[in-house]
Amino acid sequence: MSYAERIRALREDYDKTQAEIAEMLNVGQRTYCDYELGKTRIPVDSLILLAKFYNVSMDYICGISDNRTEDGDNA
Repeated sequence: MSYAERIRALREDYDKTQAEIAEMLNVGQRTYCDYELGKTRIPVDSLILLAKFYNVSMDYICGISDNRTEDGDNA
């Protein structure tokens, strides 16, 4: 799964709108939408904020691992 797919899935799992996440990241809703569509690369600092917000590892949010946390917890 790509990071674009992963950030959308996480947002939907948390019942958040694109506008809510965009506000948290200090970007416009359209920009965030482009992140989810893979049209625009999301900055690393934004990925870090999302990983902290969703309480997942960077490997998970980037699509490198299917384990949500570094210790392998998929909860």
